[in-house]
Amino acid sequence: MKIKKNKFTLILILTYIFSALVSFFIFSGVIGGLYKGVQSPVPEVVTDGKKTLFDESLPKTEPCPINGQLFSKQQKNWWEGHRPLGIMIENHEESRPQSGLTKADAVYEAVAEGGITRFLAVFYCQDAEIVGAVRSARTYFLDFISEYGDYPLYAHVGGANTPGPADALSQIRDYGWQNYNDLNQFSIGFPIFYRDYDRLGRTVATEHTMYSSTTLLWDYAKEDRGLSDVDEDGNEWDENFTPYKFKEDVKEGARPSSQTISYTAWEGYGAYTVKWTYDKTTNSYFRSNDGEAHTDLNNSEQIKAKNVVVLFMRESRANDGYENNLHLLYGTTGKGKAVVFQDGEEIQANWAKSKKTSRLILTDSRGKEIELNPGLIWFSVLPLNTPLDIE
Repeated sequence: MKIKKNKFTLILILTYIFSALVSFFIFSGVIGGLYKGVQSPVPEVVTDGKKTLFDESLPKTEPCPINGQLFSKQQKNWWEGHRPLGIMIENHEESRPQSGLTKADAVYEAVAEGGITRFLAVFYCQDAEIVGAVRSARTYFLDFISEYGDYPLYAHVGGANTPGPADALSQIRDYGWQNYNDLNQFSIGFPIFYRDYDRLGRTVATEHTMYSSTTLLWDYAKEDRGLSDVDEDGNEWDENFTPYKFKEDVKEGARPSSQTISYTAWEGYGAYTVKWTYDKTTNSYFRSNDGEAHTDLNNSEQIKAKNVVVLFMRESRANDGYENNLHLLYGTTGKGKAVVFQDGEEIQANWAKSKKTSRLILTDSRGKEIELNPGLIWFSVLPLNTPLDIE
């Protein structure tokens, strides 16, 4: 009887220990993590009919593949359903303030014609809502959007089409993009693209009134072109995409108190003079255009970048017979000089782009690839020997 009693006691002790261990593992998440029922599901995104709404209280743990900025798992689940979208946005004085630029993941700026710069805004990880004013395509911007994987979406209103080296529409056809990933307003129209004559609250010329939205364009690409994060054959857009390398921001105590960068692409065109003012607290550069804060009409926020990259490239006339020889070319392939501004510091750099579809690589004076800060990357393309005023 004594032996049986000892065995029974031992079984009770072992049962207690086993139950305690199971409870510990379940509540500590070791076992719970293996079962979806134990974890809180990632909430679905919702839309208010104009833009996608995210729960901003969720932990930001997921890096954006384009610029390394952290967002929630909810937002990542959303962006993984589409592909990068490049939109041509003008910078004519009458088009300001533009819509959507504060939500871009990367922006490329270069002169379109007559000293007037234009933007290629790349969207992937954020919904910009309304975007515009949308303008025409240029060949060198095609070379930049080509870096964003296989068949990135490219939205514009027509484009340079005079036969010759600046013929952007022919280049789009040669790439096999026409009526596929190319979203030309001339072939799509309302309601994906629409004119809003009252958006700026003042009268402007018709060419400054074309708008769209990232949601409209992504939905159109998916429903009418069969292009989401994959194509109709199941090929993923990022199979050949090379992301930049990212690092952590420099600690606030190690940052300089101030820095400003000023430049004008073409001398004498003061309306397009750019000034970036470094803010130590946010470790960001705030943009001004023509002496005024450059804001986004959607949210009234001033545009700010975590990285300002100045690319010096050979600028030339296309000599294609177009009126006043306005069409331009930039030497976007090969190698050249660059300056990278981040953490309130100036880094003398080099850029290299082996072919039109290759990722542009930035290296320092030792030949090491430069790691960027997570957040908006702003590329300013300037003619060779353009002076920079740095303070």
